[in-house]
Amino acid sequence: MIKVQNLVKVFGTKRAVDDVSFSVSRGEVLGFLGPNGAGKSTTMRMITGFLPPSGGSVTVGGFDIVEQPIQARRLIGYLPENAPAYTDMTVHGFLNFAAEIRGLRGDARKKAVSRAVEMCCLEAVLHQSVETLSKGFRHRTCFAQSVIHDPDVLVLDEPTDGLDPNQKHEVRQLIRRMGEKKGIIFSTHILEEVDAVCSRAIIIDRGKIVANGTPQELRQKSEWAGAVTLRVKGVASSAVTAKLYQVPLVKRVTVVDEKDGLVTVQAFPKAGANGALASAIGEAAHEWHIEQLQVEEGHLDEVFRSITMPDTAKEATK
Repeated sequence: MIKVQNLVKVFGTKRAVDDVSFSVSRGEVLGFLGPNGAGKSTTMRMITGFLPPSGGSVTVGGFDIVEQPIQARRLIGYLPENAPAYTDMTVHGFLNFAAEIRGLRGDARKKAVSRAVEMCCLEAVLHQSVETLSKGFRHRTCFAQSVIHDPDVLVLDEPTDGLDPNQKHEVRQLIRRMGEKKGIIFSTHILEEVDAVCSRAIIIDRGKIVANGTPQELRQKSEWAGAVTLRVKGVASSAVTAKLYQVPLVKRVTVVDEKDGLVTVQAFPKAGANGALASAIGEAAHEWHIEQLQVEEGHLDEVFRSITMPDTAKEATK
């Protein structure tokens, strides 16, 4: 549904988007992650035709966004950053207006507005002006305009920004349901949303894609992926550490806690351990009284930081 090839955007001397390529298929929800200024919003604005690219191409549903803009934009529902709206309109009036400029008339327009209102739970504020809405309801109203024409493609820039936990949950559920039939790309700073919603995620940093994969594939890039937490009874921490360093797959051992005869350590795997560390540690520690042996999952936040951290900061942490 979306195909981005070698996309470039230059502002003066700054290369905000630098040779970015990816695609989004129907039934796929792509999370677009990156620190502030990484190029997320600029990329999304080029996908929707809001900004012209300096180089490369974008097609939506097979239509080039520059050469065939009307055909491409008909397929797109767009929620821009900061959820803009006409504040002097009522919610009902704004959604009617959005439906009309999408070419919907008569019963089709009424049905489209009713569907969007029900989908986004706007019944309670339907006749309020947009300027009187809370941030959450204003965001829902703007989300409703993006789906008013039941588009095949959704481009959502920070769709849960400023929402309370209940509202975030509702929006995530909505995106997940729509993602079964549409191609969706949304940017976020909230890593838990990747697990909650995304079938795939891209991390962009300084205009370039630095990671692309499923949440599980990205998690495997974490130092914690396959790490083992071990708690044993009646053995000194020094003996536990010395024993674990004899296991060929162990890269590093950290003592977490030692009290009341219990020692808790965490062992981190070498590259290529492929989940085999737990069994190797279990075999090495079979003579001990093991209270806990737990395999850890990778941490997305640690992957994100390690990939996007400035080079000077990386050197400082070594």
